[in-house]
Amino acid sequence: MPVTPEVLLTRLQDALGDKLVDGRVALGEVTIEVRAEDWHEVALQLRDESGLRFDELIDLCGMDYSTYAETGRDEGRYAVVMHLLSVVRNHRLRVRTWCPDDDLPMVASVVDVWNCANWFEREAFDLVGIVFEGHPDLRRILTDYGFIGHPFRKDFPVYGQVEMRYDPEQKRVIYQPVSIDPREVNPRIVREENFGDVGHG
Repeated sequence: MPVTPEVLLTRLQDALGDKLVDGRVALGEVTIEVRAEDWHEVALQLRDESGLRFDELIDLCGMDYSTYAETGRDEGRYAVVMHLLSVVRNHRLRVRTWCPDDDLPMVASVVDVWNCANWFEREAFDLVGIVFEGHPDLRRILTDYGFIGHPFRKDFPVYGQVEMRYDPEQKRVIYQPVSIDPREVNPRIVREENFGDVGHG
């Protein structure tokens, strides 16, 4: 029988001690935050601690919180978030850490803890630009090797920076500046009070 989120949070507080920076229960789910320097050690504890036994990594992603500045948060711009499942204990957990350096966001790899983290970390590296120290093969996974930038960063241009096409004269793929003119598309909003009124468009 699964434990309640409150009991799970208490177990996490007891097991992790001062490595636990923050922990909360919201919408029936437990979320904890740890420091980047404790990321790998905490991952091992979460997997091996008998009361926790998070034996499966469901997801891992990189996040760009640059647009959260107006909320008064003190943390950095980039974070890594993973979702864990304990098949044995039947409970779930969200774990987040903040990258200490915005210029070179980096945390330790957890591939040796959960092997499936390999492609998740490569995706976070490719799309957000987070480096996973100790990863056995950290390279792009979704964009091509000549791609410049990280498309999930909030400051990446919507239309990209270059486009590629096949040139029949050169008989190869070439890169060129984006030929799409930037424009802003505002969706038409239908207000309930004017719905169906032809006179109001």
